[in-house]
Amino acid sequence: MTRPWTIRYWLEQLAPHEYYNSTLDIDPAELAARGVRGLILDLDNTLAPWKHGVPTTELAEWIESVQQAGIRCHIVSNHVGRRVRLFSRSLGIKGTPNARKPAGRAFRAAMRLMGTVPRDTVVIGDQIFTDILGGRRQGCHTILVVPACSMDLGWTRLVRRIERAVFREMQVRGLVAAEPRRRDRR
Repeated sequence: MTRPWTIRYWLEQLAPHEYYNSTLDIDPAELAARGVRGLILDLDNTLAPWKHGVPTTELAEWIESVQQAGIRCHIVSNHVGRRVRLFSRSLGIKGTPNARKPAGRAFRAAMRLMGTVPRDTVVIGDQIFTDILGGRRQGCHTILVVPACSMDLGWTRLVRRIERAVFREMQVRGLVAAEPRRRDRR
């Protein structure tokens, strides 16, 4: 067991269980076969580029295939209000704005609403310090995706610089794959 005062311990706490190029590269049938019953999804730069107005047809089809696989979805976003409601309503799923991730309250509330527990819930997001840390702290399986675009709020741009350095160290130590997984979506 890694000791809690070591760098490796903290890197392990931040390391995603899986790493994908895009949310759309994640196979819903594969998740269902592993016993996943619920997905907690980040919005900005995970489901859609930051400030992108409405869900794409491709995203709506992916969400539909997730639901057809028997998996429930819930958006948990640090974004405030309107955008989260718009995406949730458009996709036919529930959403929680202003989640204050990595705090656990919104994650636990989403699992309660979906009727899931940490062992059958996956958290998907594009940020290590919010989505991945928040999901791991709750005991959920976590999937990091490459951000959908490079545009972000000023604060997020600063945090991403730190995340890139931490992520490179995780890769060097073999805690994360060198390249994100992709799947042929034809």
